[in-house]
Amino acid sequence: TGKGENIWDRIVHTDPSYVYNEENGDVACDSYHKYNEDVQLLKYIGFEFYRFSLSWSRILPRGTKEFVNKPGIDYYNNLIDHLLANDIKPMVTIYHWDLPQPLEDLGGWLNSTIVQYFEDYANVVFAAFGDRVKWWLTINEPISITSGYGSTDLAPALNLHGTGDYLSGHNLLRAHAKVYHLYDKKFKPKQKGKVSFAMNGDFSFPRSETVEDYTAAERWNQFSLGWFLHPVYSATGDYPPVMRDYVDRNSASEGRAVSRLPYFTEQEIKEIRGTYDYLGLNHYTSTLATTGVSGLQPSRIRDANVVLSFDPNWPTSQSPWLRVVPVGFRKVLNWIKDQYNNPQVFVTENGFSDYNITKDYGRIAYYESYLSNLSAAIYEDGCNVFGYTAWSLIDSFEWRAGFSQRFGIVQVNFDDPNRTRTRKASAEFFKQLIAHQKMKSTKE
Repeated sequence: TGKGENIWDRIVHTDPSYVYNEENGDVACDSYHKYNEDVQLLKYIGFEFYRFSLSWSRILPRGTKEFVNKPGIDYYNNLIDHLLANDIKPMVTIYHWDLPQPLEDLGGWLNSTIVQYFEDYANVVFAAFGDRVKWWLTINEPISITSGYGSTDLAPALNLHGTGDYLSGHNLLRAHAKVYHLYDKKFKPKQKGKVSFAMNGDFSFPRSETVEDYTAAERWNQFSLGWFLHPVYSATGDYPPVMRDYVDRNSASEGRAVSRLPYFTEQEIKEIRGTYDYLGLNHYTSTLATTGVSGLQPSRIRDANVVLSFDPNWPTSQSPWLRVVPVGFRKVLNWIKDQYNNPQVFVTENGFSDYNITKDYGRIAYYESYLSNLSAAIYEDGCNVFGYTAWSLIDSFEWRAGFSQRFGIVQVNFDDPNRTRTRKASAEFFKQLIAHQKMKSTKE
């Protein structure tokens, strides 16, 4: 009730064919009405916390702070209170890709005024929920958000490749830092919560044992992981030097007066560096990298001078981008440890997609192998990981893939107006795993 239009509402209703099978997110899994049931599922399985995302348009229908939608605030308050009443801690993401359309009309993440609008929105959210929410993520997957500007993969699908992606990324970093400082100064002294963002955490391996391929893989890791982690988590701040070097040189060779990768002022570098209380990491899969020209001209992948591929032996999922590469999880955690002085890492997403099945043994195999690599990263390699989130509790609307790729450990029947939930085999797997861990820790 009272929610405003966002960029996903706009694209699915003006261009229905943008999404698989012309599906849309108008109702999706309907957690808006079924949150009680979802909290009971969390409790049954034994989860200690629940990560969910706020919808900017549900709280500020026009995108701006002048008008706050009370039913939206009430909904999230009810959900948070219900979680806490069941001993489940809320972990809250402030922005998860659904920009209010009135702000997109001004240029969205391409316009630097977005930073102030985002701070205004975060201020409303911290004031409304921060007395009970202690775990915050400002932004979910900045790289994915930039792909809405640099490609047609996500809304608003502007396809400004090699320019829109870098510019939106620049403003995402500014916005994250602004909100981190807002919380730190105004809310943290009293609320005592922690703030980070959830980073896209896919890892790149060299395609062969050659020095050239090792360099290519490292370069792509800097161009992806480093793009957002280096400005915040490195000792020096700013973009990774290799990224700056390659994009500047390519921009100059294209006859441009300025680099396609914008520059931060010295002041901004300082303001962005260190804006974290932990590191949020979404990890699903890995790729292979070799040196070479690929992608559109200009584009980030072309700037990096890499060609990406999959090992044909890597098991597939229902998502073309997701191959099962468990060792990549261990590798990416070690890469973060080595690059950024072993920060505290909270894995904020990890999961597997299949088609609509409840005997989801592929998902269980995925989780077993990935969790064993996580365990090795912690206990053998000394990676500082202190939290883990499976994606996801229930099947949901997977953006352009609609309902064709299921990530839930609980099935949702999208053909039933009641959106019936059915626990999959993987829900029982997690129930047993958590019970076993709890038994182990009480014995210790």
